[in-house]
Amino acid sequence: MISRMSNRASSEENPAYLRLGTSSFTAAGWEKTFYPQGMQARDYLSYYATQFDTLEIDATFYRIPAESTVKGWYAKTPANFLFALKAPQEITHERVLVDAEPILKEFLKVTDHLGEKRGPILFQFQYFNKKAFATPADFLARLKPFLEKLPSEPRFALEIRNKTWLSPALYDLLQKHNIALAMIDHPWMPRPGEWFAKGDAITTDFTYIRWLGDRKGIEELTKTWDNTIVDRTRDLQDWVEACRNFLKRKIRVFAFANNHYAGHAPGTLRLFAELMEK
Repeated sequence: MISRMSNRASSEENPAYLRLGTSSFTAAGWEKTFYPQGMQARDYLSYYATQFDTLEIDATFYRIPAESTVKGWYAKTPANFLFALKAPQEITHERVLVDAEPILKEFLKVTDHLGEKRGPILFQFQYFNKKAFATPADFLARLKPFLEKLPSEPRFALEIRNKTWLSPALYDLLQKHNIALAMIDHPWMPRPGEWFAKGDAITTDFTYIRWLGDRKGIEELTKTWDNTIVDRTRDLQDWVEACRNFLKRKIRVFAFANNHYAGHAPGTLRLFAELMEK
C-alpha cells in the first residue's frame, strides 16, 4: 500500500502523517492497468483499499448517496481507511451557501454511516467572476455565517479557484473555524510555495492537496486513463518539498490525484511516493 502511515496506527498516535488517494476509484482504462484482469466492478473498492489508504469520493458532488451505498463503502474497506467526500454541488454551485444548511444536514446524516471512516468534507467552489462576487470580501461575507454554523465534526476543507482571493482575511477566517484550505495544482492557481506569499496557507491541523491538472488540455490528448502521458516529475518534486515541510510541522496531509493531472491517477501517486522516499 502506498502510504506514509501504518494501517494499525491512529491519527492520535501519529499526529503527522501523509495519506494518498485518487479522486474516484473507477475510470475508463483502469480495468486494463490498475485492476486485476477479469475483476468484477463490485470488487473494485476492496482492491483499491489494498493499494491506498484514502479515497476522495467525487460522486457525492453530484448527488447525496443512498444509505445503502454508504454502508457498502464502509463494508468494503479495512479499518483505518478514510473517505474524503465532496459536498454536494447544490451547496457550492447552485445555492452558493444561501439556505444550504438543510442540504448539508441531509448529506451529513447519510454519510454518518461511514462512522470513523469519514474523513474531511470538501467544499469545492468554482471560479467566481465579478458578476457572482464583485470582490473577495463579498464572498467572505457570504462564507462567514455559513462556517459559523458548521459542526466541529466531521472536519472540513475549502477550495477556491481564484488565486487573487488568497489573502490574510481568507486564511484568518478558515483558521478561526478550523477549516483547511485546499491547495490545488491547477493552471489557474499558484505553485506550492506561492500559496504562502500572503500568509500561512495551513489553517488547521491538516491540509488537503489536490493534483487536478489541465482538464481541457489533457482531454485533447486522451479520454482513456490507463497510462501516464504527461511527465509531472518536476511539479511533484515541488509538492514533495512542501509536504516534507508540512510533516515537520506535525500537519496531517491528505493528497489526491485526478486522472487529468498526468493521465493516470494511480501512476501519479506512485511517482509521488517514489519521490518522497528519495
